[in-house]
Amino acid sequence: MLEHHVDPTKIRGTGKDGRLTKDDVLAAAEAAKAGGPVHEPEARAPAAPTSATPQPVAKTAPTGDRREERVKMTRLRQTIAHRLKEAQNTAALLTTFNDVDMSAVIDARARYKDLFEKKHGIRLGFMGFFVKAVALAAKDVPSVNASIEGDEIVYHDYLDVSVAVSAPKGLVVPVVRNADRMTFAEIEKSIADYGKKAKEGTLTVDDMTGGTFTISNGGVFGSLLSTPIINPPQSAVLGMHRIEERPVVKDGQIVARPMMYLALSYDHRLIDGREAVTFLVRVKEAIEDPTRLLIDL
Repeated sequence: MLEHHVDPTKIRGTGKDGRLTKDDVLAAAEAAKAGGPVHEPEARAPAAPTSATPQPVAKTAPTGDRREERVKMTRLRQTIAHRLKEAQNTAALLTTFNDVDMSAVIDARARYKDLFEKKHGIRLGFMGFFVKAVALAAKDVPSVNASIEGDEIVYHDYLDVSVAVSAPKGLVVPVVRNADRMTFAEIEKSIADYGKKAKEGTLTVDDMTGGTFTISNGGVFGSLLSTPIINPPQSAVLGMHRIEERPVVKDGQIVARPMMYLALSYDHRLIDGREAVTFLVRVKEAIEDPTRLLIDL
């Protein structure tokens, strides 16, 4: 620097951390020869921040609305929640499964549905077959239609079936009373009437009180398989599911059949595994051979 006759203390460095560079010295020397002021570099852009330098956090504007809505539970929903939780807290719940070939019932409906509707003014559905099958099976396994009260088991010589029906405010279970003594037409008409009342919101407390067994049909919503929860003080519930063609073996041949999974959830305090399986097999046999429903077999 001395050979260029410049004072380094008067030169502003442009190098890292303000250090002098060769270009800084040469520029200062040229300025001195020209009689001008010692070179002062233009303001430099700030050095790039290091990872240790804290940086302000950019605030990003929300890209869309994120809303929450709080709605008070209806009395119906509160009652449903309370009863379902009561079932889990009290009963020793267990579920057993089976599948059933629906070919015979589908054929019967296809053959007689027009005559049935013409005579009774109501459509012939699947539920009538299952209510009848449950009534038949409950004769062989009465504990499925019983309940626990304190330290006593209450057996019923009647079958009041709670049928799960979809309503605008939730699932409700009106009771088809004395279902074991009803005809197909009476069962189907009773269920249809309850379905209408559910949609209109005119079901009464009496309509949904006092069942001894429940049938739930998740198949109408597309359910393949589920583990339904019992409806206290009942001890069992039968779950129906959607019908779909699956390969099965018949007489040594693989054939396609309309199959449905059945699920029986039950209170193991009252119903043994053997009884639960026996009951479900009886229902399966009656659905696969509906003639049993006519001859009480």
